[in-house]
Amino acid sequence: QVQLVESGGGLVQAGGSLSLSCAASGRTFSRYGMGWFRQAPGKEREFVAAISWGGGSTYYADYADSVKGRFTISRDNAKNTVHLQMNSLKPEDTAVYYCAADLWSRRSIGVADYDYWGQGTQVTVSS
Repeated sequence: QVQLVESGGGLVQAGGSLSLSCAASGRTFSRYGMGWFRQAPGKEREFVAAISWGGGSTYYADYADSVKGRFTISRDNAKNTVHLQMNSLKPEDTAVYYCAADLWSRRSIGVADYDYWGQGTQVTVSS
């Protein structure tokens, strides 16, 4: 079982920045696909960003169009952590942000392809 714990959420004004972190368990963390999703009240959970293992030392990063150019996903395999740097935040970025792990590293943007989820961390962007 993989356990994921998010941190770094909070309140920030529009145009500001915030950095989220996710600490994961697992001896084969480097092979997991790691994703960030978000969910606002009354809305479906949506893909934000992912970084997936492509074999060897190759990793692929993918972003939702809504955050491309503003958010950056990264990982530190030695520390079993994944990060989401969020810049130029907008009120529409307000949501609970979830860290997720795909043990098959499918480079997927789909919720159903991720096997484990963190508890979520609230990000609120004021106008």
